[in-house]
Amino acid sequence: MSSITFNKLPQEKQDRVLDAAAEEFAEHGFHQASMNRVVQSIGIAKGSLFKYFGTKEGLFQSLFERSLNQIKHKLKPLAEAEGSFFDRLGAVMLAGLEFIDRHPRLYRIYLKLLFQENAPLRTQLLSTVRSSSTKFLRPLLKQGIHSGELRPDLDLETAVFLADTLLEHFLQAARVQGINATLFGLTPDQARPHIERMLDTLRQGFSAPTSSPTE
Repeated sequence: MSSITFNKLPQEKQDRVLDAAAEEFAEHGFHQASMNRVVQSIGIAKGSLFKYFGTKEGLFQSLFERSLNQIKHKLKPLAEAEGSFFDRLGAVMLAGLEFIDRHPRLYRIYLKLLFQENAPLRTQLLSTVRSSSTKFLRPLLKQGIHSGELRPDLDLETAVFLADTLLEHFLQAARVQGINATLFGLTPDQARPHIERMLDTLRQGFSAPTSSPTE
């Protein structure tokens, strides 16, 4: 957690410190990250960094919280936008790609946390990510049910889980080599038709249509 002292710094200096931390954690992971390299890269005293964050864990958590706030800021207009549930889910998938492409180091840190490292606060931070995602998706699904776009008997929590899983795995497939050769490396524009097919499959479901009995 950042201190009051850090929060009172000019925004440009806050960004410079956290950007240097992002570079360090993305390159070396949490355990091998060095506070010495961070302060050397931005030219401040090591004592200042500890005054701002207390520990390396505090610096990591502050970076994580800033990243989550950036994502929430980007998604807020989509939550308030008009359109169907599927239109907005597709927009979220594209926004996720755009965010990763703009902040690749933050996504590398997230992937390290997810797959590689047993870093301090790992369970808490990953839980926060999933909670934020489901809190965003749940109202969209509720609106779809209330508007009649989605089935009235839809199990809300199961639908939230499936939508969140689709979003998470799509982003990994598109930006982590080896998961899906078709999706990997696509630009947001190139990904649009693939997203549309995924959403169309989700919209229709997997079951074959039942035939009406003949009279």
